[in-house]
Amino acid sequence: MFKIAKANFAAPFAPGSLAFDSHDPDLLAQFCVSEGWTGDLSSGLIKLGQWSTMLHGLTSSECGLLSLMHCYDAQDRARILDLFEQAATAASSFCYSTTTLGANGHRQPIFCVGESIAADGRHAGSMVGMFLFPRFKLEPGSQLATRQ
Repeated sequence: MFKIAKANFAAPFAPGSLAFDSHDPDLLAQFCVSEGWTGDLSSGLIKLGQWSTMLHGLTSSECGLLSLMHCYDAQDRARILDLFEQAATAASSFCYSTTTLGANGHRQPIFCVGESIAADGRHAGSMVGMFLFPRFKLEPGSQLATRQ
């Protein structure tokens, strides 16, 4: 799944769209590890939290996009790079899913949702998002359901 949509931050949300009151962080934590991240378009640096750093196989919480993607499924990298490039040029909301390959051969599903503010005269450009890591791993060689 690879999606991007142009964002119109000046338009208000539809009435009642944010009124969903079944937000349950304990339920989310039961099924996945979630953690926020930020990106600075002027420097190209992405800042990750502790879990995201570890689950991406990185040694530093600050990295570039190519370093972030080094453990992603090879067939997804070009499309994810394209998403980030599009998001860097226009205010956008985006999401993707892929798997990371750990040193032990296990694959970890990963979901990412984010949004960007493109560079203009007032802003240097930035991104903010969240990684979701389901609390299971795939055995070496196992396949996910068909990708969209």
